Amino acid sequence: MSLTRRTTVATEAEADGPERRSARTRGGAGRAVVMLVLVTAAALIPLFGPRVALDGTGEAAAPGTGGIALLRTVLLAALCVPVGELFVARLVRRVPDAPGRAPRSWAPWAAGAGLVASLGLASVVATGNLVPDSPADMDVGGLYETRDGKLALLEVNAFAAAGLLALSRRPAAQALPLAAVVVAEALRAHPSTDHHDPLVGTGLTVVHLTCAALWAGGLLHVLRTLRTRAWRSSGPGTALLGLYARVAAVLLAAVTASGVWSTLRRMPPGTVLDQLTETAYGRALFAKVLLVAAVAVLALWARLRLRRAADDPLGACAPARAEVVVLGAVVAVSALMTALPLPIRW
Repeated sequence: MSLTRRTTVATEAEADGPERRSARTRGGAGRAVVMLVLVTAAALIPLFGPRVALDGTGEAAAPGTGGIALLRTVLLAALCVPVGELFVARLVRRVPDAPGRAPRSWAPWAAGAGLVASLGLASVVATGNLVPDSPADMDVGGLYETRDGKLALLEVNAFAAAGLLALSRRPAAQALPLAAVVVAEALRAHPSTDHHDPLVGTGLTVVHLTCAALWAGGLLHVLRTLRTRAWRSSGPGTALLGLYARVAAVLLAAVTASGVWSTLRRMPPGTVLDQLTETAYGRALFAKVLLVAAVAVLALWARLRLRRAADDPLGACAPARAEVVVLGAVVAVSALMTALPLPIRW
């Protein structure tokens, strides 16, 4: 009788095998299509965002603003991915009975994308902040003579080093070159000619960018981890998602506080409301605020679903996936802001 039962089960498993494989194939194709749509939408924000933001403001856009914004979007996304992986790796060590397996790292690919984007931005700096028509237009040697050029070269070298370290036996060493990218971006955003204490602005940007990268990249890697077979059990998966949720609340508070402070330094309090609708930077900032508010709502929703179904961590993944998508839009809008004219100090 037991032999018959085993034979029946084996026969059913063989019959279901092709169907399951077909379902997995359809699911993989569907995810690929969704990913392609999301990447396309994320590219549209920096490409066409400057035209929408500048419409009717009377401000002039720099040449190639859309392309520069797209390159900065790729650069910021390439920063978030490895930072999130390193962050989640530390959280995993605090999970009891955590499986030893982890999803395949995207850090080498992210470093490659960041390297290409940083090279593109360096070429713009080498042409005097203009879009080069040919390699002859670029003064590569001049990069070593200007502050912006040195920062651009620092980012190029940092992404190259991060990619090599991601392929090494000590991928955690990526933290150093990734930190260099954060500092370089903060210094670039606050030149020494800033009349309002550039060191304070640089420090605020370091905090803002670091917390944002941990938040967005961390959530992406948590969701990738929970999709692996080893992490689908309720115990470790719930613990990991709960750990991330608690840290993410602190990261959200830090992002909000540093963002508000930076805004008030660039826009006097009495002009903020007017500039949110009358300047390109203000319009992009307003869109970013709305997106961050949507992310906060989705994060709260995911947290409530996790509490109601603590034995099913995947139940909280639906709002968390939507949160990742909106965070991607936040990254694109943030990159767009770096390419728009700075707000007016009335």
